[in-house]
Amino acid sequence: MNPRTWISISLAAAAAAVTVTATATAASAATAGATTARQAYTQQDLKRDLDAITATGVPGVLAEVRTGSRVLRGTSGVANVDTRAPVNASGYFRIGSNTKTFVSVVVLQLVAEHRLSLDDTVARWLPGVVHGNGNDGNKITVRELLQHTSGLHNYTEDLQAEITSPEAYSKLEFEQFSRSDLLNIAFSHQPTSAPGAAFNYSNTNYILLGMIIEKVTRDSWEDQVTRRIIGPLGLRHTFAPGTSTRLPGPHATGYLIFDKNTRVDTTLENMSWADSAGALISTASDLSRFWSAVGNGTLLPRAQIREMRQTVPAAGGDVATVPGSRYGLGIFSIPLTCGGTYWSHEGDVPGYNTVSAVSSDGRTTVVLSVNSNVDDPVLAAEYGLVDHVMCDQPGQG
Repeated sequence: MNPRTWISISLAAAAAAVTVTATATAASAATAGATTARQAYTQQDLKRDLDAITATGVPGVLAEVRTGSRVLRGTSGVANVDTRAPVNASGYFRIGSNTKTFVSVVVLQLVAEHRLSLDDTVARWLPGVVHGNGNDGNKITVRELLQHTSGLHNYTEDLQAEITSPEAYSKLEFEQFSRSDLLNIAFSHQPTSAPGAAFNYSNTNYILLGMIIEKVTRDSWEDQVTRRIIGPLGLRHTFAPGTSTRLPGPHATGYLIFDKNTRVDTTLENMSWADSAGALISTASDLSRFWSAVGNGTLLPRAQIREMRQTVPAAGGDVATVPGSRYGLGIFSIPLTCGGTYWSHEGDVPGYNTVSAVSSDGRTTVVLSVNSNVDDPVLAAEYGLVDHVMCDQPGQG
């Protein structure tokens, strides 16, 4: 889910003046934080950073910040631009590509159980599925799917290219896509690179991983995520919607914004187009618990944690806004302005953008959800908030 291709016109056009101010304020805050003694991130800091996000022109945002037993929650903006109802910090939202980290954990657990190898080819489990136009499942490994180095075309680029107007979006929002539909789009293109040669973010990889999970376990990827992650961690508000278009309440209305006068309500949506690449629904509290488990190593044995954290240089997607980022197996490594890194993933679907992050020691988590599509100024403000949280901790800077 590439965040920059869900929109036709920059959100900044709707709030250019405040964007300049917010960017300058965020830059000043970052500079001040780098030159003064670090203090614990406060509720006031959270409010400041959330307001900087909505100052870029998005309708609303919610956040949860956890450090040990200390929890901060906050919101800014509105859940609905017509009623002006406030954002509910406990609301549900579509988490998009945060789903990939769940799927990666399941795959790595299967590796730990010796039911699957990272060096298995795709054709080992899905014979004949990846073929045509130079695409060859015999040459692509499970590791390369997880790390977006398979070279397979990203099918969502084609879908996104069709969304040029509200009318165009309405033709797709309730369409039921099969996996064959999605893969046929991907394999109608030649590979972007040879397997293992370069990072190229592609949702096609995680559609195939969902299929491999099902082939190995003889169970759906959704049930495996539930049994192995959602249940054990007590994530009572996290689930795959299947064919349902409903988003439980409370929730913010999701908006696909074309320009300051044109927006579409995307709250109800058939997520079959995203499937194991990005269909899950959750809340900030549930995602905080999940990312804490990812960070502190409770979901995987040490050998698989090491594999997950073996990274390659990344470009595009999330990381166009954060230079120096790298990608592991279903997880980004993001550099901090105060030194060091944290682990993260963004999720972007029409109407909802999610950024989740965990410190390298697993002690601090940040989850953000914006109820619209986003552009670079919004992402800069979101990642700025995460950087402030991570750097304003004892021992940082």
